[in-house]
Amino acid sequence: MNVTMDDEIGITETFESSRGHLRAVAYRMLGSVSEADDAVQEAWLRLSRVDAGNVENLSGWLTTVVSRICLDMLRARTSRREDLPGDIGEELIGGPAARPDPEDETLLADAVGPALLVVLDALTPLERLAFVLHDVFGVPFDEIAPIVDRSPATARQLASRARRRVRGARSAADDPARRDELVSAFIAAAHDGDFDGLLRLLDPDVVLRADAAAVEAARARQALGAPPLSPLVRGAPQVAETFSGRARTARRALIDGVLGAVWAPEDRLRAVFAFTIVGGRIGAVEVISDPRRLARLEVTLLDR
Repeated sequence: MNVTMDDEIGITETFESSRGHLRAVAYRMLGSVSEADDAVQEAWLRLSRVDAGNVENLSGWLTTVVSRICLDMLRARTSRREDLPGDIGEELIGGPAARPDPEDETLLADAVGPALLVVLDALTPLERLAFVLHDVFGVPFDEIAPIVDRSPATARQLASRARRRVRGARSAADDPARRDELVSAFIAAAHDGDFDGLLRLLDPDVVLRADAAAVEAARARQALGAPPLSPLVRGAPQVAETFSGRARTARRALIDGVLGAVWAPEDRLRAVFAFTIVGGRIGAVEVISDPRRLARLEVTLLDR
C-alpha cells in the first residue's frame, strides 16, 4: 500500500495528538521524564518503519508500542541498577518532536509523588506495567495480556498483586518521631560532609529525583564550585555523595504538613527536599525548585 502525503500528515497529526497520553503512560511506568521522552521518541521511530495505513487503531497501537518499550527499559534497569544518564527535558532528536513543554513536564512530575514512585520501583516490571495500564489508564486486561505475553487472567493477577503492595505502602503509618530524627540527622550529615553518616540514614535502594529547575540551578552554581546535580540518582553511595557537604543552609520545614527540608535564603523559598521513609530509612528524596510547583506547596519554616 502506498502512503500518500495526506496519509503521512494524518499519521503525524495522530501521533502528536497522542503524545501527551503516551508521555503520561511512559512516565508512570518509568518515573523519569527524560526516559519517558526517549520511549515516546522510539515509538515514533518504530511508527516510521511500519505501514501505518494498515493499523486500524493507531492510538491504541502507539500505547501498546510505548508499553513494550517501557517494559524493555524496566527489565534492563533491574538487570544493571546503575545511574541513568541524561537531563530531564533534553531535546529529542529526529521525528516531529519538540522540546518538552515546561508546564507539561511539571504536570507529569506532580502526577506521581516520590512515595508512590518508591513503591512502583519495588514492583516487578510486569506488575508495574499491568498496574499502570489497568489501574491508572483503564486499559482492559485483554489488551494488556499480549503486551506482557501472559493470559488475561495472569495479567489481572499481576495488577492485583501490585495493587495490594501499593495500598499497603500508602496505608503504612509514618512515625513522626522517626521522620524528625532522620530529617534532622540528614541535614546535619549533609552540612558536615559526613558521608558515612548519610549512608546510615539512606535505604540501600534510595532514589534521588531532581526537577529540571533544580538541575539547571545547580548547573549555574557550578562556576562557583558547587557540585553538579543529576535528575535521577539511584543507590545509597551515589545519593550520599551527591548531598555530602552540599546542604549547608538547609532548614527543616513542614511541606504540606509533612516534615522535610528547604533551602530558603532570607526566607525566600528556592528549593524543597521531600523525603519518603521506607523501613525506617530514607527511601527517596525529591528536590523541587520549579517556581510553579513551589507555589502549590504549603511550606512552614521551622528552623532559623
